[in-house]
Amino acid sequence: MVKIELLLTEGKLSRINELELPRYLNFLNNYYQDNLDHTKFNLEKFPRWAIISGYYSMHDLTKLLIAKNYRLKIEMEVHATTIKVLREIIKNKELIELMEEGYKEFLSLAQDLYEAKKERVKVQYYTGSEFMKKEYQKRAKEFLEENVDPYLNKIKILLK
Repeated sequence: MVKIELLLTEGKLSRINELELPRYLNFLNNYYQDNLDHTKFNLEKFPRWAIISGYYSMHDLTKLLIAKNYRLKIEMEVHATTIKVLREIIKNKELIELMEEGYKEFLSLAQDLYEAKKERVKVQYYTGSEFMKKEYQKRAKEFLEENVDPYLNKIKILLK
């Protein structure tokens, strides 16, 4: 298990000073909520973006928890470092699995983009067919209901 002290030494984490803390907490709280709202707004019409925003709402609320409870700011390799810190401070396996699943979904979409760029033939993540649009809508809805919402609810409890 990665130790927080090591992440601090490596520059992947930093301590948040007292003057920066309220601004940073407000920033993360607003971003998590914006991403969640974006997820719900785009669920039907732009489901790929709903998945990405859903993951980012999980990511931002996790960083809020880390900042509020431990006064730590993620500086480098933000996605992987956030998960490492979460593993270190939280012993709830289900919570960690939800975050990791969200990250995998995000990486899957990033890989789709990479492949599209590499091949120079795809213009979008999906071909635009009605079947694929419906498939992504289903996937986005399931991701919101099975990953994002349960995860956010559990993190909110820890924030109280």
